[in-house]
Amino acid sequence: MNFVYRFLGESRASTDAATANFGFAPDTLRQPTFFTGKIARHLAFREAISALHHVVVSDLRFKPRDRTAYFEWLKQNEAAMLAEATARRDELKPRIDALRKRINTLDDENHRLMKPFYAARQSYFNYLYRQNRDAWIVLDPVITVHPDEIFFECFSLDESSYGRLSCDHDVFEQLGEMAYGTTNIDYSHALYDEFQKIRTYRDTTLSIDPSGFEVQTADDNAFREEKIDLPDSWVRGFLQVSSAMTLPAHVLDLHPMDLANILTSLARRKERVGPRSLRFLLKPDAPVEVLVEPWGEKLTFRRSIYRGREGGEIRIWGRRRLAILERALPLARSVRVHLTGTGLPSFFVVDFGGIRFTLGLSGWTANDWSSAGQFDLLAPRRKVDADTAQRVFSSLGAVHAASAHDLAQNLGLEEGLVHAALTAYAQAGRVMFDLDKGVYRRRELTREPLALSQLRFASEQEAKADRFIEANLVAIAGVERNQGRRVVTGSVLDNARKESATLTIDADDRLVEARCSCHFYGHNKMMRGPCEHMLAVRRLFHAEVEGIAQDKEGVA
Repeated sequence: MNFVYRFLGESRASTDAATANFGFAPDTLRQPTFFTGKIARHLAFREAISALHHVVVSDLRFKPRDRTAYFEWLKQNEAAMLAEATARRDELKPRIDALRKRINTLDDENHRLMKPFYAARQSYFNYLYRQNRDAWIVLDPVITVHPDEIFFECFSLDESSYGRLSCDHDVFEQLGEMAYGTTNIDYSHALYDEFQKIRTYRDTTLSIDPSGFEVQTADDNAFREEKIDLPDSWVRGFLQVSSAMTLPAHVLDLHPMDLANILTSLARRKERVGPRSLRFLLKPDAPVEVLVEPWGEKLTFRRSIYRGREGGEIRIWGRRRLAILERALPLARSVRVHLTGTGLPSFFVVDFGGIRFTLGLSGWTANDWSSAGQFDLLAPRRKVDADTAQRVFSSLGAVHAASAHDLAQNLGLEEGLVHAALTAYAQAGRVMFDLDKGVYRRRELTREPLALSQLRFASEQEAKADRFIEANLVAIAGVERNQGRRVVTGSVLDNARKESATLTIDADDRLVEARCSCHFYGHNKMMRGPCEHMLAVRRLFHAEVEGIAQDKEGVA
C-alpha cells in the first residue's frame, strides 16, 4: 500500500536548565489533530515513552551473515592457498609455534594496549547504529487525541511486539488547545536521547504542533512530503492486535517486583535447548506460580493472588521481549497480564497512575501479528446491514470511546450486533479496542478508508470458507445449548474428504473453543486461528440455525 505524508518541518526537542519542550510534527494531509500539555509526572512519562521506543527498534529475528562473497573468493583462491601452505609448511612451523606461545602468555600490559582499540571499535559500531537506524523503521508511530486521553501506538521491526502508551489528561498540569483525531507523527530517533534528559526539576511540555494546519501553501519549502510503500502486514498487524485484545483471557495482576524477578531469572543464564517458555500455573485465590523452562525453576509470587474463577496452565514463548519493560518496572504501580491461551497472544499493561503502557506479544517471536495470526476470525461474525453499522460507527464517533454495552443501550440494538459492527470497522482500520479501559475507540488508521474489496476476506481460510458455502459443501450435524454457550458440530466436504468440526460459541458470539479433523488444525491447533472448515460451519450456523431462531422469536 502506498501512503503519502506531509509534515511541516520536523519533530524537535529543546532542553535547557529549567525547561524541556517536545514538539511532534503531525501529518497535515489528515484532519487537524493537535495537542499541547505540560507534563506533571516526569519520570513515569520518560520511562513509558522510552519503552515505546524500545518496541519500535526491537528486532529479535535471526539474521545470518551473508557469506556469499567470501565463499566466492574462497572458491577462486582455495587451490592456490593450499599449494602455498603445503610448500611453506616446514618453513612456517617455527614461526607459528612462537606466535602461539606469545598469544598464550599475553599479560595485563597487552590488554591495556588493546583497550583503546576496543573502545574505538565500539564507538564506530554505535555510530553505524545511529546513522542507519532510520532505514530500519517501517513507519512512524500513530498518535490519537481523545477527550479523556492521548495515546501512541507502534510495532516492532519484526512485527511480533505491539506497544501502546496512553496518558490521561490528568497527567498534564496544564492543557492547551487540542483537536481530537488520529494522525501520523514525524518521529526522529534523536528524540530518544532527548527523552532521557527529562527531569522532575524541568518544566516539560509535550505538543503536537497545530501550525501546519493553519496555513498550507503548495509551494512552501517548509513542508516536507514523504511517500512510503507499506506492506499489507502493517495494516494487518493493527487489525490482529485489536482483535486479539477482545478474546477471552485469564487476567491476573502481578506485582511489578514479581515481573522483575522473572526478568532476573531469565537474565542469569541463556537457554541452549528448548522448551523456551514461561508456564503460568493459575489456581483461584492462590498465589501466581510461574515455571521457567527449560530449567524447571518455579517462582511463587505471594504478593500476586490470582482472582479468576477458572484456573489453568498457560504457556507463552518469546519471553525475552519482556525485557522491554525492565526499566519501567521500578516506577510502576501494577502490571495486569492478559493471557489468551497457550501459544496465543499475551498482553502486559503496566500502570504508572494515569500513564499506562501496553505491551502486546504474539504467540512467539517468529509468529508476527500480520502473517501468522488470524484472531479477527475468532471475533463475532454476524452479518450487519450497512445502515446499522453506520449508526454504530456514528454513535461511537460522537463520544470517541464507549463500550459495546453502552452503545447497544443508546441505540436500542442487541449487544452482539454492536460487537459485530465494531469488529467490521476494526478490520477496516477505523476502530480499535482499548484493553486498558475495556472500551472501543474510534481511530482512523489511514487518511482514507481502506478499500472494502481489499478487506472482504481477511485470510485465505476465510476465502476458502466462502467457497465451501457457495458450493453447498457444508452441513450442520447438531447444536447443543448450555448456559449461554452453543456447541455446534458440522462437516465440510473438502476435495472428496469429509472434515468434521466442533465449535463452542459463547453468548457474545465469540469462538472460544474449536476442534477439526483437518491437517491445519492438527498441526497448529488454534495458535494460528481457526481453519476454513470451522469458519464455514460457523457461518452456516449463524445464517441458517440462528437466523431461523431469530425469525421465530420475531413471529412470537
